[in-house]
Amino acid sequence: MPSATLQSRRPGRDLGGWLRTSDGGLLTLALLVGAGAGLFAVVFRWLIGFFTTVFSGHEDYAATPGADNPHVPWLGPFFVLLAPMLAGLLYGPLVRYFAPEARGHGVPEVMYAVAQNGGRIRPQVAIVKALASALCIGGGGSVGREGPIVQIGSAIGSTLGVRTKLDEARLQVLVACGAAGGIAATFNAPLAGVFFAMELILASWAAQSFGMVVISAVTASVIGRTLLGDEPFLALPQFHLVHHWEYLLFALLGVLGGLAGVLFTRVLYAIEDACDAVWRGPEWLRPVVGGLLLGVVLLVLPQMYGVGYPVLGNAVDGRYAIWFLLVLIVGKMVATSLTIGIGGSGGVFAPSLFIGAALGAAFGETAGLIAGSSVAGAGAYAVIGMGAVFAGSARAPITAVLILFELTGEYSVILPLMVAIVIAAGISHRISKETIYTLKLVRRGVDLGRGPETIATRRRVRDVMQAVPAPVEQGMSLRDAAALLATSASGVLPVVDEDGLFVGTVTARVVAEALATGRDADPVELVREYPTRLLAGDSLRRALDVLSSAGAAAVPVHGADDDLDSDRVVGWITYQDALVGVRT
Repeated sequence: MPSATLQSRRPGRDLGGWLRTSDGGLLTLALLVGAGAGLFAVVFRWLIGFFTTVFSGHEDYAATPGADNPHVPWLGPFFVLLAPMLAGLLYGPLVRYFAPEARGHGVPEVMYAVAQNGGRIRPQVAIVKALASALCIGGGGSVGREGPIVQIGSAIGSTLGVRTKLDEARLQVLVACGAAGGIAATFNAPLAGVFFAMELILASWAAQSFGMVVISAVTASVIGRTLLGDEPFLALPQFHLVHHWEYLLFALLGVLGGLAGVLFTRVLYAIEDACDAVWRGPEWLRPVVGGLLLGVVLLVLPQMYGVGYPVLGNAVDGRYAIWFLLVLIVGKMVATSLTIGIGGSGGVFAPSLFIGAALGAAFGETAGLIAGSSVAGAGAYAVIGMGAVFAGSARAPITAVLILFELTGEYSVILPLMVAIVIAAGISHRISKETIYTLKLVRRGVDLGRGPETIATRRRVRDVMQAVPAPVEQGMSLRDAAALLATSASGVLPVVDEDGLFVGTVTARVVAEALATGRDADPVELVREYPTRLLAGDSLRRALDVLSSAGAAAVPVHGADDDLDSDRVVGWITYQDALVGVRT
């Protein structure tokens, strides 16, 4: 066990160090991410409205399905054949050449970034996703805005975290903060934003993470309410339970909702596979050609244009016949799947609520025909159906309960929701191992379950780390530092300040590049680096990830196994140490 240690520079001596290591710094960053996510949510909603008006001539074409486009009245309703193609001509190249990860529904990409990429999301994703999704939805794409704003908010959090050189654990928290802020501002539902981020993005419930995510969600929600108003995005009817025996009906609706959620997932990926099998041209052109097929669907069923909240509201209000509600269920599954399959950009969260509302309303109307006034209205069942189908597809029961509670503001909805949602999630789990989000990753060969434990996950860094090598003073010239690095087996040494406190590392590669430009007399502090913080109690798997992200052959080890908040550098680990530890 190494005995040499170096004390790190204490947080607060410089702004960067304070932001990277202190609770106050993380709180400040969470506030900034929440503000950014809230503002982006407002801009994103404005972009959707703007492009919807440009392509359809209406603020929300789903509110007036089948109407002519006042910009081109001579086309009549046939303009919907061209709108998706024109939108695809704009967002297709944008996604293909600037941020391919912006294609699709967004949430799986964020889950992957947190679980497999240390929370790193490229900064351009926020801009590209906002424009591509707004163009797609405005041009008739039958997808939601919640998935995109999750990816947009997460990209903001990741970018800010990377710029401030946060360690991986803190960076992941900021990504979750961005996701929570996006949901909170878009839905005017801060609780749902928090639990969406904790349940689906972080998949953990650490107290500090939870607090930061709450702060971000509240900040974003305040900004959203200030700029967009304090009204809920949907006006849902009050929930009234007529008889307690209706819980049996809610349980049955939960079963149907779970089945519908799994069916939606399978239809989504089946149509995406069919589009992949048929298309042989360049990817940037795929949304244009596929847009014609989507246009045919919109011509037959114009209610599928865009997100479709007005149609959802009509279903909840009981304005559609049972047969038409069933048509809407099938139509939404096909239209959403086709939009994603042709390369569109948008979420599946709102479509699952749409399907659930139509399913619940149809179920409620059927129950009313059979039992008359002894059951609640169709709108009550529509609310329960929304939560059940979302739980069946995403398998996030806590989020499903809270978001419907926040949308209705009715405490009486909680018990029926819990019954239906838990049953829906259970049915979904029995039928399918994967959710609508994780299945996309599994199809790429990424299993977030990580499979059985390996030596890399069992063994700790403290088991293989070495003593800390002799450090380099930050005021030392690069010429003198090069001489010391030449004696280092790994080509990496710690850097200390005038007080002997650890302030970073320096590598032979960086020094050599500086010397090649004639900077012999420059001090080491100008080229020092600060690798992602690695703790003595971390696994060797994480050590390999940190070494890879640092691009260096060795990194310092911080803290002690029983003191995870320590600032001490207690060891040193190289690639060779980690690999040998994994193999033995």
